[in-house]
Formats: sequence, structure tokens, C-alpha cells
Amino acid sequence: MTKVLIIEDNNDIRENVVEILALSGYEVFEADNGKTGAALAIANQPDVILCDIMMPGIDGYAVFEILHANETTKAIPFIFITAKSERVDVRKGMEMGADDYLTKPFDDTELINAIESRLRKKQIQQEFYSQSLERISAMVSGKDGLDALQQALEDRKVRTIKKKQPIYNEGDRVTGIWLLLSGKVKTTKLTEDGREFLTGVFNPDEFLATNALFSEGLYLDSAVALEDSHLVLFPNAQFEEFINLYPDVAEKFIKILSNQIREREEHLMQLAYNSVRKRIAEALLRFYRQRDNSDNSVKVSRNDLAAMTGTAQETVSRTLTDFCDEGLIEKEGNKILVVSEQKLERLRN
Repeated sequence: MTKVLIIEDNNDIRENVVEILALSGYEVFEADNGKTGAALAIANQPDVILCDIMMPGIDGYAVFEILHANETTKAIPFIFITAKSERVDVRKGMEMGADDYLTKPFDDTELINAIESRLRKKQIQQEFYSQSLERISAMVSGKDGLDALQQALEDRKVRTIKKKQPIYNEGDRVTGIWLLLSGKVKTTKLTEDGREFLTGVFNPDEFLATNALFSEGLYLDSAVALEDSHLVLFPNAQFEEFINLYPDVAEKFIKILSNQIREREEHLMQLAYNSVRKRIAEALLRFYRQRDNSDNSVKVSRNDLAAMTGTAQETVSRTLTDFCDEGLIEKEGNKILVVSEQKLERLRN
């Protein structure tokens, strides 16, 4: 039976929710304050948590932080309940990582739909695990390694990162490495004068932060979602145990790290010796070949092109205009249409 925890200090609302959910076939746990609610969540491991924001003592935000920091409850779908309709309150809850919100007053249909929606999304996220395991099974040569990889993934929460939201920041303490299941992510470093330098663009089934494995516990760059993305975090201790037990898998990760280092060295060489035109042509080709659409369009901001090529946005805009005049590309709003990949390739070389 699906278990739901409701944390709400208003007796009438709480009792009404309990009645509705019980009649709908859910096993319901209830708490009238944040402290009791957090304890019930840890003890009973519900499938979904409904939590009021404004409560005396420990409010809903604090409850979320407590449960999000606990390994046994951090993956449980969390729905905020709020009497406030102001956008700022809703936004704060979602930015913290909550899965959804309900605004009082809500009816039976809204309540059930919110819960069912979260359960369906959790099921979809679990499917990401199995799909990614199939795609990266070639990483391990033996059954034991694949079993260990599956065990490492199955208990981890699939984290949904919205477009433009950070995943980790340069200088933060390393918590582990990340597997990108869907979406697209960029990594950047800040120069001494405060400019952003793009160090990588990652697509599904690629690992982020492998360069932090031997970096004295600090992330060497920052990671931001270029579009809505789903990721899984391999915690440090679990990952270290994993590669120590299975040398063949450790070898594969060393190769991944070596390839990423080689790509960054090549990128630095291009920045040092290539002209602006060549660097921008190289960046366009890279985004073009990493695209997940079937047409010839590339979605990339002028800011990201500038960060990747080590130049100013104004220079990028002028160069793109030149490429348009030369028939290499066309611009359609925020899209860049590659007209001739061959000509861009010749320009890059």
C-alpha cells in the first residue's frame, strides 16, 4: 500500500486530508508539527510527503532541509502545502528542491492528482536507472562489476535540475561524481578578472566531476544545467569502494578522466594559438555535433560561445554575423542553423 505522510498544524485541514487519502486507499501518517513530522518520515519511509510551510517551531522549509540531508529520506517526493499564493514563496520551495506544491484551499481532485503525479514521476525516474545501466553496461567487463554498478545506482535519488540551476560550485567540498541521465550540462571556471570560462559540455550517459576525484576534496569548476536535466550522484565513499573492488571499472574511469584531460588540453591549445574565427567555428561544430535534434539547428547562447572561446560576446556576435554573410550559418531567433558543416570544418582547420 502506498504510504503518505501529511504534516499540517491546522487540525481541520489535516483531518480532511487524512480522510480523503484513507478513502482513496492510501496508508496515511499524520503529524501536527515539523519535529514530529520529520521523525515520522525517518521512521516510516513514506512514498510521498505533504508538508505545510507556515508552522510554529520547525517550519516546512526546515523539515525539508532535515529530510533532504538524511540519506534514507532525501529521495522521497516532497510536496509543499501553502496558504500563500505569492510567487516568491512557491519559488523558494521549488528552488530548495521540492517536487511540487499545493495552494490552500485545494479540493480532493487536486490533492490526489498531485500525489499521483509525483508517484508517476518517481516511476519514470526509476526507468532512467535501468536505461542508463543498459547504455553504460559496456563500462564493466564482468558480471560482478555490473551488479555493483546497479547496486550503487538503485538506492540513489534521480535529481531533477531545472535549466540554469547550479549542480555544484567551484571550490565546494566534493560530495561525489555525477552521472547525467538526461538533459545537458555545462561546466565553467571563473578567471581572476571574474569572466566565465566554459570547460565542458556534457550529454546523457556522461560523468561530471571526474576531475575532482584527486583534487583534495574540492570541485575544480562549476556545473550548471543548460536545460532541464536528471542526474544521479555517486557519493565519495561509495564510489571509492566501488572502484577499489573492481579494477576493471576503475580502469574505465581512468580512461574517462584521461580523455577529458586530453580534450581540455586541446581546447587550451586552440585558445592559445587559433584565431577568433577558428575558435568560434570549433565551438559551433562542437555544439552542432552534440545536438540531440534531427535538424541542423544549434541552441547556444552568445554568452556560452564567448565563455568557450575566451572572447567577448560582442566579438562573438560580429563573427556570427560574418559567418551568416559567408553562407556558413543562418540565425533564427536564439537558434543557429548550420548551413555548411564542411565549410566550418575547413575554417576550423
